[in-house]
Amino acid sequence: MMGSPGIFEPAHIGGIALRNRVIRSATHEGMGDTDGAPLASLEKLYLRLARGGAGAIVTGYAGVLPQGRCGMPGMLMMHDDALVPAYRRLVEAVHREGVPLIMQLAHCGSQTRSKVTGMCTVAPSPIRDRYYSEDVPHELTEEGIREIINAFVDAAVRAHAAGFDGVQLHMAHGYLLAQFLSGFTNRRRDRWGGPIENRFRIVSEIMAGIRLRIGDFPVLAKMNGYDGMPGGMRPDEAVKVAMMLEASGCSAVEISSGTIAEGLSIMRGPRTPVKAALDVNFKFASVPKLLKPALASVIPLFWPSSPKPYRCYNLDASRAVKAAVSIPVIVVGGIHALDDARAILDGGAADFVSMSRPFIIEPAIVAKYEAGGQEVSRCTMCNYCAIMIEHEPLRCWNGRLPTGT
Repeated sequence: MMGSPGIFEPAHIGGIALRNRVIRSATHEGMGDTDGAPLASLEKLYLRLARGGAGAIVTGYAGVLPQGRCGMPGMLMMHDDALVPAYRRLVEAVHREGVPLIMQLAHCGSQTRSKVTGMCTVAPSPIRDRYYSEDVPHELTEEGIREIINAFVDAAVRAHAAGFDGVQLHMAHGYLLAQFLSGFTNRRRDRWGGPIENRFRIVSEIMAGIRLRIGDFPVLAKMNGYDGMPGGMRPDEAVKVAMMLEASGCSAVEISSGTIAEGLSIMRGPRTPVKAALDVNFKFASVPKLLKPALASVIPLFWPSSPKPYRCYNLDASRAVKAAVSIPVIVVGGIHALDDARAILDGGAADFVSMSRPFIIEPAIVAKYEAGGQEVSRCTMCNYCAIMIEHEPLRCWNGRLPTGT
């Protein structure tokens, strides 16, 4: 089976050599220890992905500051020099398989819980998060913003020292950098808010800091093409953001969409994983067992099933961005079939495709596609993986929960 021209052929992103154009998109694995260092299970997973044909692997998000940890266990961290040796061992293992490893860097902003971090949540503006809703986040001061900029730069320097092939700034899904970019979450009236150029300033200063410290080290960005929040990111602003990223020296942009507050908009599927939510989600796990059946009909109101389409839903935004920039464009979101990946590349909507859920159920999905043994992922889009990650490390549940959860 021959794929679309180039899909299984070597390619490059900012000097990073990939053996094909299919990337494992950043996926929270829950496989970091209490300090945020990678566990042996993470190395095992990455080796399976590398041997299974992934062109490149982007890590699950790694926190740049303790206050920016996510509300789930096992988050990777890159906030301390002491973490570098453990990551160096991980990188060397993946490199022995001939696959580049890119570290995604993130700060969760208000999309976390102070009960988990032990610190107050922070955001560009004091707007309560619709999903976490624990408290009103503290509005970042100038000093606080500067600390975060420096933390991203320092984390990139550590990733470089550990041997990573590049870093990716997480500017999507409602996390802190996305909160600065969004007119819904950024209502500041100083130089960090207002027009999109001001809202982008934190990113441009991170980019400038990385360039100053480590030169042309590849820096990618994952950004929203749009979200569903009032006054949030829309494709026309996303195009401007991508253009500013290119001007700042970004090596490639990955186009995604949605925020955590929108339910399953960033991980679409036809049904809300109600049973998983009732069993393990922090909002419902402590509810008395007798009350849970009554809650089953309420949960979809908190977590509505996502609108159609369920596949290839970021192509319009990706196509618009690609028309405006010359750096590589990567698109993620419901790409489960080889024919879809071919059509995306052939039609010029993106230069690379990235996937998350298909790699969870089948780490060797790319090798299967290339060998001709399979055309479509076995993922059913049940999204139990997105909920059960609060309970145990990443795995495919394929719509079923074990007895006793």
